[in-house]
Amino acid sequence: MPSLKDLKNRIASVKATQKITKAMKMVAAAKLRRAQEAAEAARPYSERMGAVLDNIVHAISDSDDAPLLMTGTGQDKVHLLVVCSAERGLCGGFNSQIARFARDHARRLLAEGKTVKIFTVGKKGYDILRREFASLIVERKELRDVKRVGFENADSIGKRLIEMFEAGEFDVCTLFYSEFKSVISQVPTALQLIPASPAATAPVVDAEHANAVYEYEPDAASILADLIPRNMSVQIFRALLENVAGEMGAKMSAMDNATRNAGEMINKLTLSYNRQRQAQITKELIEIISGAEAL
Repeated sequence: MPSLKDLKNRIASVKATQKITKAMKMVAAAKLRRAQEAAEAARPYSERMGAVLDNIVHAISDSDDAPLLMTGTGQDKVHLLVVCSAERGLCGGFNSQIARFARDHARRLLAEGKTVKIFTVGKKGYDILRREFASLIVERKELRDVKRVGFENADSIGKRLIEMFEAGEFDVCTLFYSEFKSVISQVPTALQLIPASPAATAPVVDAEHANAVYEYEPDAASILADLIPRNMSVQIFRALLENVAGEMGAKMSAMDNATRNAGEMINKLTLSYNRQRQAQITKELIEIISGAEAL
């Protein structure tokens, strides 16, 4: 049984931890609002970008001038998984959910005889996936020094993916991230980037505009050559913003639970301390009374 001094030190230690978790919860709550607003503001743009791309793809689907980023290499042998995760922990199961989703997808592809390569964005995703797929990780990118994620960060990732595709390093590219729903709900999501799959992000078109005819200047192929790389960067940017909002929401929830658990532990330790102290006082009184009676 721990001594009174040990219990007192333990209570002081848990109280110090509780102060830290409470402060982290408040910081996450302050950052969450800004991150949530940024993620929600990026959704309409990325969805409309997907809708525009979808219209052009349908117009050029039967043409031989379609860029490779849209049509792909015609093969389905080498898959590149771009896994976006957080740079830091202490956010519950946020990172493990994304990594598990990507890991299950990789296992399924490997079981089908496909070649899998992994591109990690974020330190925690790399740390989790390297335990099983260290040999499959071909590149990693960390944004630990970036205080606020900007479009230039996503654009650099998008350009690197295009370079790898043009070098023939993969046939299909899929982006993994966590879509922010609420503070307690972040949904792991997979989005195919190459070949371009705008239907996954394009909003439903109403019947009035469903049969609209568009004319493209200079031509649809030239527009696609510029639009598809830009759409890739936009979708990656949205994924990074969704991840930031999800991370802050998960961290806020995790730190709130940790603060409550610390409070419960303090109550239990205080009760044990008081009981042991009372028992020790009672024992000393009995010894004094027994000694007095003996005299």
